[in-house]
Amino acid sequence: MRLRPTDDQQLLTAAVRDFLTVEASADRVRATWQAGGHDAARWKGLADLGVLGVTIPEAAGGLGLGDLDLVGPLIEAGRAALPEPLAEVAAVAAPLLVDAGGEAAEAWLPRIATGDAVVVACLPSDPFPAHVAGSDLLLVADGETIRAVPTAEAAWTAQPTLDGGRPTVRLDTVPDGEGVASGPEARALTAKAERRLAVATAAQLVGVGEAAIDLAVAHAGTREQFGRPIGAFQAVKHHLADALVGVRFALPLVERAAHSVAIDDPGAGVHTALAKATAGEAAEAAVEHALQVHGAIGYTWECDLHLWLKRAYALLPVGGDLESSWQQIEHHLLP
Repeated sequence: MRLRPTDDQQLLTAAVRDFLTVEASADRVRATWQAGGHDAARWKGLADLGVLGVTIPEAAGGLGLGDLDLVGPLIEAGRAALPEPLAEVAAVAAPLLVDAGGEAAEAWLPRIATGDAVVVACLPSDPFPAHVAGSDLLLVADGETIRAVPTAEAAWTAQPTLDGGRPTVRLDTVPDGEGVASGPEARALTAKAERRLAVATAAQLVGVGEAAIDLAVAHAGTREQFGRPIGAFQAVKHHLADALVGVRFALPLVERAAHSVAIDDPGAGVHTALAKATAGEAAEAAVEHALQVHGAIGYTWECDLHLWLKRAYALLPVGGDLESSWQQIEHHLLP
């Protein structure tokens, strides 16, 4: 098993980072929050890079790659606090359609790959799915069936959220729609989709943690106390070093979980829980230490840090909160 990124994976990740550095700068992300939607041009740019079609077969216009190939781009999405639903579409809904096959996959996968359609999966473990309002199609899983429902035919209530780049809803009314899967097949596909959501969330949390540490280091190098940059004080250095170690240790667990989900490893459930719990704790520690370095200014709208602080706390419950993830690991180790 090889988890070290291949040359092609590194090239794709670098291309996404270069693109988001310009197109998803903190000022542009903040502007997207204020506009209350996502940036159609930025979404199309991601499609042109091939990111939206990573897990879509070449015959349907995608790259024909796998879950592990998406880890790098998802980390970059977290590093940029990307407002668009890259994880929800490319890492969850698209591979769910690929696995299910049928008319829905044939109709929607090419449109996902080109950025002309946004498809979001609504899973049983996620009562407040994100990015529903900006989508074209919902894949609604209730545990026994998976249905493809045009978003315009569903009714929902917007939910309060601290992250303006990740609007969430509660589904109120969902019509029958087109059947995608039912019975044992639906249960298996739903379980896999939920694991993919957890892995994608964990990957984004790694990127969030890295971005928060970078911001804190930059601030600590310019903010002075007692005639010295605060980054010169050991207490600041040690906190940031500990945060970086946590993020670095989380990364291989996320990569292992992505690989396990892709090959249907019997241990995929516990691998996913470990990745989500570790990445979640690492990101939480990173944003908290970064906030301490910034002081009260870190909460403010004008300070970039608040984008990642809020994204971290918005993502922590997604794909299994920290407590439930650790409980799953405990049950595996101590049955």
